[in-house]
Amino acid sequence: MLRYLIEKEFKQTFRNAFIPKMILAFPFMVLLVFPWATNQEIKNINVTVIDRDHSAWSKRLSEKIGASTYFNLAGYADSNDEGMITVEDGKADMLLDIPPDFEKNLVNRGETSIMISANAVNIMKGGLGSGYMNAIVQDFAGEIRAEIIPASGKTGLPLIQVIPQGRFNVFLDYKVFMIPALIVILMTLLCGFLPALNIVSEKEIGTIEQINVTPVRKFSFILGKLIPYWVIGLFVFTLTLGLSALIYGLVPQGNLLTIYLSVLVYITTVSGLGLLISNYSSTMQQAMFVIFFFLIIFILISGLFTPISSMPHWAQVFTYFNPLRYFIEIMRMTFLKGSGFMDIWRQLAALAACAFVLDGWALISYRKSH
Repeated sequence: MLRYLIEKEFKQTFRNAFIPKMILAFPFMVLLVFPWATNQEIKNINVTVIDRDHSAWSKRLSEKIGASTYFNLAGYADSNDEGMITVEDGKADMLLDIPPDFEKNLVNRGETSIMISANAVNIMKGGLGSGYMNAIVQDFAGEIRAEIIPASGKTGLPLIQVIPQGRFNVFLDYKVFMIPALIVILMTLLCGFLPALNIVSEKEIGTIEQINVTPVRKFSFILGKLIPYWVIGLFVFTLTLGLSALIYGLVPQGNLLTIYLSVLVYITTVSGLGLLISNYSSTMQQAMFVIFFFLIIFILISGLFTPISSMPHWAQVFTYFNPLRYFIEIMRMTFLKGSGFMDIWRQLAALAACAFVLDGWALISYRKSH
């Protein structure tokens, strides 16, 4: 009986003119468009320079900032008020105020100060932009120090060069960090919420009532609804692995068997959530509203965009009940760090617990009429 239910589900899915196209197009959209759109690197920051010194070194500092890939020189201003006008008009995001006697103080006293003013309406752009510019200024100070000491014959502390090393993401490419998490969102939509919408649509057209009055047991009925989407989910996941390797050169560093085991557990978890939503939804509109409600909350507290450790304590507590959190951690650990089963067993156990609760609740709450 289960075999015929699964066969019916596959036929019904592929007879639909829209769903097969979406299943194939969605992975391409997620991996080709979303990693670029969700990039949180801040570039092309417009800077207005207020040069009160007009010296060779102040000009050199301005050119060094303009040569950076993060900044664009929007122009020069003669006063702070004139510079603020460019910020208010949206022509500049930051002001670099170089004081008078900038070069003179560097030569005679070995120190000076500059002021960086950032438009903090966009707090991320303002904060990161200030940090980038501060790093460039410090690098400039190191260059000047290396030139002054030999020329003047003064003795001083040796110049220490710091060479950073990015582990697990050598080039600090934000797309590498985002792709494993975006795959998690893709699996959530296809294997969790799509089955829920399918079941609710059958409620609306009345076909599910015809099945409910048959001798088919509800456990077999639920498996018949979910197994096709599990198969589709594994196929789509394999497709995303190929696309990430082909387009971005991102290949999982961990064991593939461990990764696929985690995917199976997660698919079981989110399909249980989708089935639970369908049990309590009578119309497609109601189901979609509940799905988007949970999806937005799950994404915001999953660590997809912001680290969980940066959240307030009460929000961190809520993340323990979020299956997306555990699977995103698993995907990033196995993809980027090459973590094995012993490294992810806690997250995997938490996912299995979520699957047990959600699938059990869905099975109990499903009422089959006789």
